[in-house]
Amino acid sequence: MYFDTHAHYDDKAFDDDREILLSSMPDNKISHIINLGCDKVTSEKSVELSDRYPFIYAAVGWQPQEWHSWNDNSIEEIRKLAQKPKVVAIGEIGLDYYWDTSQKDLQKEMFRSQLKLAKELNLPVVVHDREAHADCLEICDEVNMTRGVFHCYSGSAEFAKLLIDRGWYLGFDGPVTYKNAKKLPEVVKVCPLDRILIETDSPYLSPEPLRGRRNDSKNLPYIAAKIGEIKGLSAEEVAKITKENALRLFDRIK
Repeated sequence: MYFDTHAHYDDKAFDDDREILLSSMPDNKISHIINLGCDKVTSEKSVELSDRYPFIYAAVGWQPQEWHSWNDNSIEEIRKLAQKPKVVAIGEIGLDYYWDTSQKDLQKEMFRSQLKLAKELNLPVVVHDREAHADCLEICDEVNMTRGVFHCYSGSAEFAKLLIDRGWYLGFDGPVTYKNAKKLPEVVKVCPLDRILIETDSPYLSPEPLRGRRNDSKNLPYIAAKIGEIKGLSAEEVAKITKENALRLFDRIK
């Protein structure tokens, strides 16, 4: 059974068949899914999905690209949603310097305040880090937050070691299967098995051989197989280990 630690089933890409698709997950060996919020609306939708499906859990947070909707009330809105019984993390939160560097200070303020909230609520975090590795680590160190996952890990093997030494988990998605992936296989090699999570980021980042199509949690075996190839394990063994890792990190799940 597979645990998808990062998906966005509230996305409009699933509007035509969301119920049919999600209802099929248990029969396709998907035991758990965490749906991530990116702002108030998507965080609310994540909670709604967790209420409707027993195998779906929610994370709530404000992603850095959504800085334009962040306001003085945002942190309290996230705090309120985090009280819901199936909310298991604060996320996705972090820094993104790929799309926009004009709001670095605001992104940092959003990230810092949500990390502090996670510590207050004793919840792990799901970090979105795109071309902002040094600043993400600096702020996490400043807040003394080491409990969570760097989602869709895109840094070097050297940076991965810094995170692992602090206690972070690394999330691997479809890109680990891509033929032009150069850094990620090296990262998988240095990452201990007990610090690896698998995720889809559905509907994005479909693995090979489905690259370019809409992604969903049923594609996790491709990611597990690639990690297994690097680590000398079967996809089933990777599924078992990464599920145990996820249940250890997201410990509100009983």
